[in-house]
Amino acid sequence: MARKHQHVAIFTTACLPWMTGTAVNPLFRAAYLAKAGDWEVTLVVPWLSKGDQELVYPNKMRFSLPAEQENYVRRWLEERTGLLPKFDIKFYPGKFSTEKRSILPVGDISQTISDDKADIAVLEEPEHLTWYHHGRRWKSKFQKVIGVVHTNYLEYVKREKNGYISAFILKHINSWVTDIYCHKVIRLSAATQDVPRSVICNVHGVNPKFIEIGKLKHQQLCQREQAFFKGAYYIGKMVWSKGYTELLQLLHKHQMELSGLKMELYGSGEDADEVKASAERLSLDIRVYPGRDHGDSIFHDYKVFINPSTTDVVCTTTAEALAMGKIVICANHPSNVFFKRFPNCHMYNTDEEFVRLTMKALAEEPTPLSDDLRHELSWEAATERFIRVADIAPTVPVGQPPPSSQHFMRISPDELQKEHGRGICIFP
Repeated sequence: MARKHQHVAIFTTACLPWMTGTAVNPLFRAAYLAKAGDWEVTLVVPWLSKGDQELVYPNKMRFSLPAEQENYVRRWLEERTGLLPKFDIKFYPGKFSTEKRSILPVGDISQTISDDKADIAVLEEPEHLTWYHHGRRWKSKFQKVIGVVHTNYLEYVKREKNGYISAFILKHINSWVTDIYCHKVIRLSAATQDVPRSVICNVHGVNPKFIEIGKLKHQQLCQREQAFFKGAYYIGKMVWSKGYTELLQLLHKHQMELSGLKMELYGSGEDADEVKASAERLSLDIRVYPGRDHGDSIFHDYKVFINPSTTDVVCTTTAEALAMGKIVICANHPSNVFFKRFPNCHMYNTDEEFVRLTMKALAEEPTPLSDDLRHELSWEAATERFIRVADIAPTVPVGQPPPSSQHFMRISPDELQKEHGRGICIFP
C-alpha cells in the first residue's frame, strides 16, 4: 500500500540536553511540521559516547541508551509546548570535536533513513553536516534536499589566529559542499555567507512559553500595573565572541554616561571566569551569574535586554526577549534585520546611540506587542515561512478536500524575490 504522506527527515548536529540552537530549533521544526499533519516526520540527531556526553551535556546528565535520551527530549518538548505530535527520533553516531567545539557525524548518516522514505531531507547546518560526509550524495538519495544555515562560521573563524586566511578557505569549502549536496539553501539572515541557490528567510520561532509570558506582561501594562521591576540584563553562552567583548568595551568607555545602569549577565562557557575578572578589573557595575534557562522566572521582571553580539545569525534570546514584552537594545546588523519591525527593538549604529537608547529604555515602558507581531515570533508562523520558502507544501489532487495546512500557499522564488526584495523573505 502506498504511503499517504511524503516523508521529511530533519538532520541536525546536536541534541538536548545540549542547549544549543541546532538542538532546540530542529526539534521545534519537527514538532510543528508533524502538528501540521501532512508529512511523516523524522528528526535525526547525534548519539555520543559516554566520554563525549561528559564533555557536552550539562549537569552531569548521561544516557546509557538512545531510548533514554529520546524520552528526555520528548518530555522537554511536551513541558514547553503542551504538544505530543507524532514524529520519529533516530540517532546517528557522532563524535565531539574539542577543537571545533562541535559534534561531527561518523560514517554515512543518510543511511538512517530507508530509501523508500527518502523524499525530503532538511540539513540543519548543511555545511557542517557535509564537511566530512561519506556515502551517497544527499541529492542522489533524496528527491529534495533543503539546507538551513544556522551559524556564521566565517565570523567565528576570523577571530582566531590567521583567521582571515582560514575564513577565505572555509568560505569556498562551504559554498562547494552546499552546492553539491543541496537543491536549495535557506539562510536565516544576511549575516551568513551567500551560497548557491540560497534565499534569506528567518524560519525559526520561539518557545510558546515566552509568548505566554509576554501576554501576561501585556495584560499588566494595559491595566496600568507595574510589569517590570528590574533593569538590564544579557544572557548568552559566556565566550568572548558572543558579544561580551563589545559589551564590556561599551560599558567601560561610557561609564560616566551610563552611571544609572546596573547590568546583570547570565551565561556559562569557557570564558566565564575571564569575563567576570574583566568586569571587576574595569570596576563596572556588573554582576555575573551562571547560565540558566531564559524562561526561568528570574528573567520575567527585567525590562531591558542588551545584546551587542554580531556573531549570531538570528539571535534566539533576542526573539525570546521581544516575545516576553521587553525592550531590546542591539546592533544595527544583518543578523537583526528580522527584528526591525518590532517597536520595542532599538538598534544602534554608534556608541553614542547605544548610550542614548539604553538610558531611554531604562526610563520608559515597553510598547505592548500586537497580536500580529506576537504571531510573527511563533513557531506556527516560522513553520509557514519554512514551508513556503522550501516549496514543500503538499499538492492537492483534484476532487479531494484540502489538507490541514493548505493555507501554506506555494510561492515561487521569483515571486519571493519580487515581493520582498534582495531575497529577504519575511512573511506577514
